[in-house]
Amino acid sequence: MKLKVIAVLSFMLCQLAIMAQGTLEDYKRAKEIRETFAKIYGIPQQILWSEKGQSFSYRTTAKGGRSMLHIVDVVSQKKQATDVGEIEKQLTAELGSAVRLSGYWGRGTKVLNANEIEFVEQGISCTWNASAQKLTRTGKAKENDFDRRGGSYWGMRRDDSKGEAVDSPDKVYTAYIKNSNVYVSRKGDAKTEKQLTFDGSPGEYYMARIQWSADSKKIAVSKVRKAEVRQLTLLESSPVDQLQPKLQTRDYVKPGDALPQYYPAIIWVEDGKIFPVDPMRVANQFTLSELAWRPDNNSITFEYNQRGHQRYDIMALSAVDGKTSVVISETSPTFIDYSSKKYRHDLQETKEIIWASERDGWNHLYLFDGTTGKLKKQITKGQWVVRKVVHVDEAKRKIIFEASGMKEGEDPYLIRYYSIGLDGNGLKELTPELANHQATFNGDYSLFVDVYSTVNQAPTSVLRDAADGRILMELERTDISELESTGWKAPEVFSAVGRDGKTDIWGIIVRPRNFDPNKKYPVIEYIYAGPHSSFVPKSFSANPSGMYELAELGFVVVQIDGMGTSNRSKAFHDVAWKNLKDAGFPDRIAWIKAAASRYPYMDIQQVGIYGTSAGGQSSTAALLFHPHFYKVAVSSCGCHDNRMDKIWWNEQWMGWPIGPEYAACSNTENAYRLEGKLMLIVGELDDNVDPASTYQLVNQLIKHGKDHEFIMVPGMGHSSGGDFGEKKRRDFFVKHLLGVNPPAWNLY
Repeated sequence: MKLKVIAVLSFMLCQLAIMAQGTLEDYKRAKEIRETFAKIYGIPQQILWSEKGQSFSYRTTAKGGRSMLHIVDVVSQKKQATDVGEIEKQLTAELGSAVRLSGYWGRGTKVLNANEIEFVEQGISCTWNASAQKLTRTGKAKENDFDRRGGSYWGMRRDDSKGEAVDSPDKVYTAYIKNSNVYVSRKGDAKTEKQLTFDGSPGEYYMARIQWSADSKKIAVSKVRKAEVRQLTLLESSPVDQLQPKLQTRDYVKPGDALPQYYPAIIWVEDGKIFPVDPMRVANQFTLSELAWRPDNNSITFEYNQRGHQRYDIMALSAVDGKTSVVISETSPTFIDYSSKKYRHDLQETKEIIWASERDGWNHLYLFDGTTGKLKKQITKGQWVVRKVVHVDEAKRKIIFEASGMKEGEDPYLIRYYSIGLDGNGLKELTPELANHQATFNGDYSLFVDVYSTVNQAPTSVLRDAADGRILMELERTDISELESTGWKAPEVFSAVGRDGKTDIWGIIVRPRNFDPNKKYPVIEYIYAGPHSSFVPKSFSANPSGMYELAELGFVVVQIDGMGTSNRSKAFHDVAWKNLKDAGFPDRIAWIKAAASRYPYMDIQQVGIYGTSAGGQSSTAALLFHPHFYKVAVSSCGCHDNRMDKIWWNEQWMGWPIGPEYAACSNTENAYRLEGKLMLIVGELDDNVDPASTYQLVNQLIKHGKDHEFIMVPGMGHSSGGDFGEKKRRDFFVKHLLGVNPPAWNLY
């Protein structure tokens, strides 16, 4: 009896400790955050260099919300500022109607010199002279000056059997596809038509991408074995233009589907001799790409990505003897991260290839003989990773690149810029400050604008000399004084050892503005564990992923990069191999426990989790596979069964052929395990992750008698649910983690 009384008193004390969280006032403050936290001034955006690289422009927001345009003269190291309101005023007078320029105004913007920019607005081309503060209308914009983004669907499979005729470099011949075969004729003389191939058919055709050798004697082309393309069918329940629903379809290839196979061939135009690739050397392709003639016209090279992503080769086909050979072969017992880390640069003069590889356990650069495939030098080396190659200076035999993790004891994800010789010597740090650096280089890579910050340190912006990183000019120091006056406190960067007891796991902690260390705060994790990158923000953000809005309701919100994500060692990354359900959870749980050990106000008896897409998959998996720790989850447009999602992302990590690991990692197959409170959100028109993935999970939850909440948002694509979904998510956490009935939406 005494024990029961103690337990009840403990529960009551806990409830008292979190009392006054999730209140109407908390919701009102959370709603204001997007506006009040936007009071950040002096962060350069849309940095553009002039063609000559001696001037550049950028835009900032100044106090009062004014938008500013800056043009910088590198030679004199002077900058001129323009209030964009003045440009709006003169545009309004010029066009005869009110003009309000958005944050991304000025399509087709070009920096002409240290005084002028050229831009397009409402189909009109204009120049702005900063020293004269004068707008000049220069005429109607050319079509290619317009921004023509958007419109096409990412997964669309184009018909590569059709295309325009291709002229030879000497303009004597033209080559084209006819009746699925390759033909050639003298340019402008149809009577000279000559059929070069005879084995093409609609199901096994020659593709229209024909590539001539520079000597105009040979053609490189691929024969394609066609594969049926799966169609994703979506029901648009509430179209805006009619009462009745509509069906939509998309090309959507899924794991295990048949794929087209490409077989390169070289055709001698004069005598019709054909050298086809050895099909056994390129069997079972995921892709065959980057086909190109070598400068000597004696062979072509191409890249062969074997299905399963455990072999990736640069290959060659000889135009002399027809032999198929491997130049560079990359193999892995797990996966080759071709989608994020592949890098190749051919040095034409020296016939060498710079190639990225994780063969020593870290992502580094290697120099190969491009003819023999012999490794000449490992260019970069160490327990750190090359993140991106920025520029290769072939004349000086020097590379500029991004890297992270080079300095022991620091956050291993912070990006810095370096240069190094192709011989592996002369490593030089160009951005020494302890921060995450974002560089924008001029055309000849002699100068760059560096905007550097951390998630808890406001940005500083400078102009640097790319030869040695020397600062030539300070551009901006970001002003966050008004943000801080709202009570904002920066996220805390926190690290703790992961599951192996030795590897540091990094993340951030976000607290509400009215934080009281004497209270108890349920912990909510924002998760995205996709193996294609790392996701904890490293550059400054006042409200990363809206985490402050959620924290303001009375939570401590965290974000963590666990094992299985990228940008660390290969072993760190390999945890994801055929094991996406892992999602780094043993590391995440260890990290949260370590944080709670330091900060006892973090209530790890009440832990929630949410995420979108791959994060939707992982947040549901938290309740299925780790219900002892995670109690409440909200999952948006989740990939709940990797067999239901797009082929490239899922076969990259889960492998091919489809094996039992797909079912083992499936939330749908494991729906019977559900414990805790789960909310599922999906847009009915999601064409990134098949919404049927969520519907099938709901079906299994119902069959197994598992209580859950399900929201389908009509007309919505791949998202977290929009404002409606955001409100539902917050209310769900407030109700189930704080034990409070959320206020009515019309009250705030």
